Amino acid sequence: MLNLFRSSKRAKSRETIERLYGVIVAQSRRAEFYTDFGVPDTLEGRFEMVVLHTVLVCHHLKGGDDTARAMSQEIFDAFAADMDATMRELGVGDLTVPKKMKKIGEAFYGRAAAYDTALADAGNALLAQALARNILGTEEPVPTAAPFAAYVRAAADSLAATPFETFARGALVLPAPQLRPAPEAGQ
Repeated sequence: MLNLFRSSKRAKSRETIERLYGVIVAQSRRAEFYTDFGVPDTLEGRFEMVVLHTVLVCHHLKGGDDTARAMSQEIFDAFAADMDATMRELGVGDLTVPKKMKKIGEAFYGRAAAYDTALADAGNALLAQALARNILGTEEPVPTAAPFAAYVRAAADSLAATPFETFARGALVLPAPQLRPAPEAGQ
C-alpha cells in the first residue's frame, strides 16, 4: 500500500516538473526573442534560450528549502533528458551522445555561473554582456542587449516574487519579452 502512495506522489511530481519545464520551453520559443532581441533562430540560439530560462527558474529555486532545491534538480534533470532526446532525434549516435551531453552540462553550468554573477550585480551591464556573449554571439555592445537584460531581470524578479506553492502546482508565469517598456497608464 505504501508503494502505491509513493508511486502516486512520484507521478504527481513528474507531472509538475513536466508542466514547469513545458512553460520554460514555451517561453524560450517566443518569437519576440528571435525577431526583436536578435537571438539567432538556430539550434544553438534555441538551446541558449532554453538554458537561460532553465537557469532563471533553477536560480530562484536553489535559494529555497530542501523541497525547492530538489525541484530545481528535477527541472535540470528534465532539461538534460530533453537535450538527450533531442540529440537522438537529430540522429546523433549512441556513442556520441554522452560526449555531447558532457559538453551541454559544462555549457549549462558555465552559463549558470555567468548569469548568477550578473543577477547578483545591482545593474544590468554585466547581464547585458553575458547575454551578448552567450546568446547573441558577440563581444561588442548591441542595441538589443540592454532591453534583453531588462527582460531577464524582470523575469528573475517575477520568479522571486512567486511563492513556492505556485511552483508546486506546476504554475509558472514569466513576463512577456518587450523591446521597449510598455507605456504607463494615461500616457
